[in-house]
Amino acid sequence: MLEIVLGTIGVDPAVRMHITIGTSLATIIPTSIASALAHHRRNSVSIDLVKYWSPYIVVGAIAGSAIAGITSGQTLAAIFAIVAGLAAIKMMLPLDDKTIADDVPRGTVGPIAPVSVGVVSAMMGIGGGSLSVPFMTLCNKPVHLAVGTSAVFGAFIAIPGAIGFIYAGWGNELLPTGGLGYVNLLGVALIVPTTIMFAPLGARLAHAMPRRRLSLLFGAFLFVVAIRMAYKAFS
Repeated sequence: MLEIVLGTIGVDPAVRMHITIGTSLATIIPTSIASALAHHRRNSVSIDLVKYWSPYIVVGAIAGSAIAGITSGQTLAAIFAIVAGLAAIKMMLPLDDKTIADDVPRGTVGPIAPVSVGVVSAMMGIGGGSLSVPFMTLCNKPVHLAVGTSAVFGAFIAIPGAIGFIYAGWGNELLPTGGLGYVNLLGVALIVPTTIMFAPLGARLAHAMPRRRLSLLFGAFLFVVAIRMAYKAFS
């Protein structure tokens, strides 16, 4: 939606996607905190997994924002479309009882998943749920626990990611007024109050839904977003 608004007011296409992603990351910071607290009150956050994954997610988010800063908007949209589309397919198919492991991997291969989540999420401007939720459910985590835990990861992605986009866009002459680098402060001010207001409601709705319905709705949302980004990338 933000990308559409930026296009409507005439922001240069060369920086439009970067502003969208950077601003989105900034809005995720307070939203993810509010959502994480709501899920935590319902005992739907894996504290052990948060402690293990968070440092690796931060490293990935820093790398992802750096990569995004030198990547074209069209390429970022293509990456978004492909990743969101694959995640959507996984969530929409009846694979709730299908797993690839009894638990989230540790040891030598353990950091691969959280670093990847951090990199791709920062490049896409999302909180990580699109990637971490499907992966956690494949590793035998209940979908409600996966959704709640991913809300915590959102802050660990968004904070370093937003800082990276501020740095990457600093001094760019194509940027509109009212921003810090690729983070548009007006957009943040308009979006954050609404998202914080509805975060607890989202947590309540998620826990009120059966597991299969929650997976379907999550996947359908991702699929719509993927189609929108694919149209932008390849049109």
